[in-house]
Amino acid sequence: MSIFVDRNTRVIVQGITGRDGSFHARQMMAYGTTVVGGVTPGKGGRTFEGPEGRSAPVFDTVEEAVSATGADASVIYVPPAFAADAIMEAADAGVRFVVCVTEGIPVLDMTRAHAFARDRGARVLGPNCPGVICPGEAKLGIIPGEIAAPGPVGLVSRSGTLTYEAVYHLTAAGLGQTACVGIGGDPLPGTSFVDCLEAFAADGVTEAVVMIGEIGGTAEQEAAAWVKRHLEVPAVGFIAGRTAPPGQRMGHAGAIVSGSAGTAAEKTQAFEENGVRVAERPVDIVSLVRESLAQ
Repeated sequence: MSIFVDRNTRVIVQGITGRDGSFHARQMMAYGTTVVGGVTPGKGGRTFEGPEGRSAPVFDTVEEAVSATGADASVIYVPPAFAADAIMEAADAGVRFVVCVTEGIPVLDMTRAHAFARDRGARVLGPNCPGVICPGEAKLGIIPGEIAAPGPVGLVSRSGTLTYEAVYHLTAAGLGQTACVGIGGDPLPGTSFVDCLEAFAADGVTEAVVMIGEIGGTAEQEAAAWVKRHLEVPAVGFIAGRTAPPGQRMGHAGAIVSGSAGTAAEKTQAFEENGVRVAERPVDIVSLVRESLAQ
């Protein structure tokens, strides 16, 4: 069992004819994701050629794509100036799960987009995120399919590259995953740590959860408190940014430290106080997960 998406999810790609959209659409198709169409205004009526003889029709609007294909999920590869509108277009057309890979979207734009999507019952993953992969089922976004494998570990992360590293180490150690979710590093993510933890807790097959956080904000502290109150499977965490110089702004827009609330030390303490075992290095996640599963 997976969370958010599975092999039956019908996916459209907004921006499918662009450089990034076309590359990753083909990667998703090759993985087995059911990509049923794409959207690029002004290019409707064309056919997108995928790998191994697969193809998908291109539409001018999301409404047309959903009407013709029955799509229930979308992945957005649209420039920042237009990405929030793309999210709202998808939600307005009835898409229920929207993955926004685009980074650099103004926060004010996302404030409107998130509210619009929520009002229409759509879940947004991102923006500025690598997406989700449910090994053996489907992948939406840019997480490399070859590093993941089916298994009992659920993973949720704010960092894209650390997602890849942790998944690679877990798979190499024989610890497959139920799902790997990158929630993104922007200040206003559409899907939070807690949202993913709730999904893992309800899926009935996840036997351990890995949370990868970073400096800035209080999302990790909120997740740790939820773990203590609700999660019945073991949790392992890692916090990036322990050596960040005080006052130094790091890469993600959400990595802004205010007082002590967003520091690595404060987050690590919150994890430990709420029963989340904390890894010193990404590679150490493997041994902590293995020990937790053995208990």
